[in-house]
Amino acid sequence: MKTFLPSFANLEERQLKGLQWTVNHAYNGSAAYSEKFDALNLKPNDIQSLEDLRLLPFSSAEDLAEGYPFPLLSVPIQDVVRIHTSSGTTGKRKVLCYTQKDIEDWTHFFARCFEMAGLTAEDRVQIAVGYGPWTAGIGFQTACEAFGAMSLPVGPGNIETQIEFLLDFESTVFCCTASMGLLLGEEVECRGIRDQIKLKKMIYGSERSSDAMREQIKLLLGLEEMYDIPGMTELYGPGTGIECSAHQGMHYWSDYYLLEIINPDTLEAAAPGEVGEMVVTTLQKEAVPLIRYRTHDLTSLILEECPCGNLFPRHDRLLGRTDDMFIFRGVNIYPGQLDNLLSSLPGVGSEYQVFLNQEEGMDKCILRIERSQDTKSSADSQTAETVKTLIKHKIFVTPEVEIVDYGSLPRSERKTKRVTDLR
Repeated sequence: MKTFLPSFANLEERQLKGLQWTVNHAYNGSAAYSEKFDALNLKPNDIQSLEDLRLLPFSSAEDLAEGYPFPLLSVPIQDVVRIHTSSGTTGKRKVLCYTQKDIEDWTHFFARCFEMAGLTAEDRVQIAVGYGPWTAGIGFQTACEAFGAMSLPVGPGNIETQIEFLLDFESTVFCCTASMGLLLGEEVECRGIRDQIKLKKMIYGSERSSDAMREQIKLLLGLEEMYDIPGMTELYGPGTGIECSAHQGMHYWSDYYLLEIINPDTLEAAAPGEVGEMVVTTLQKEAVPLIRYRTHDLTSLILEECPCGNLFPRHDRLLGRTDDMFIFRGVNIYPGQLDNLLSSLPGVGSEYQVFLNQEEGMDKCILRIERSQDTKSSADSQTAETVKTLIKHKIFVTPEVEIVDYGSLPRSERKTKRVTDLR
């Protein structure tokens, strides 16, 4: 089969050339970008090395909102062949434009993800993510077809159809959110059809997921491997990197974009290995280039060589987003911290919810957790105490902890809502 993974010869030279092209292209094509540059008395020719990246202005979701409906557009409108939008929860959706080359580039590097996950032309890939204005469905499908595997575009939800396709078309790979993966796994187990399906691998993303959740999905579906895949609409869509078989972080495609980790408060570079906000700069994107775009995603760079041998750099799994953070009694808490802590405990399932409210002027936090499938309810009191003690020692707050039956918390076909703040 054709390989989509490139040679690493002269990578830094290609990155610099891409950076210089992007800066020139954005400055000359977008009034919004030229205004940002002029405000700093900065010209494209000032960028002479990769280190000069730090001289460039930041961009953000606010720039996309202000430029609606075609924000940061840097090509003539007649060169735009497609738009995608984010699933935004407030205000106008983020709209991103694509040229034909943007689509081809995205398809190419997304196909790398299937290659990295060890797929072949014999695989049958069931795509259970959103179609429509979102990037997910069509991104997975076009990349799968370019790679050469069979695509089965089912879309999200509709468990009956998902099961029918698994059985009738003998799908070997399932693409979905982690929440959808858990829902499917529980349905397969409930129907007792695990030995009738042919699934071997799952490629999942779009939301943070815990080790416990991944292990549960793997167990329920009898999977050989699961691969986490990052992506966001602003940066083409999903497929901008993938977890490898070593499962020690995400390889990202550094020939298509540069990645910085900054302190979100000071905007200075985070120390090596330190958690901070991911900032991305595209190197080849035509319609809407991104220059130091603040993603609000929290992660860290992994500097060591990967055991898998792949030379693409890595970042850690996403801890959460700066705007996911909630404050309880003066302590900043990210859901990813809870994911990590709960995954380390026996007797605790993969699903939990946080409820925040006030009683008599005091903040109150209730952490509701499912017990694991094979744990008896007689252990609930001890499990709750263990969870409470661990969170107190690691996060420095003490929530009320309730252990509930396995399967009693809501499941979702898309993304699971973990935190409800009623204060």
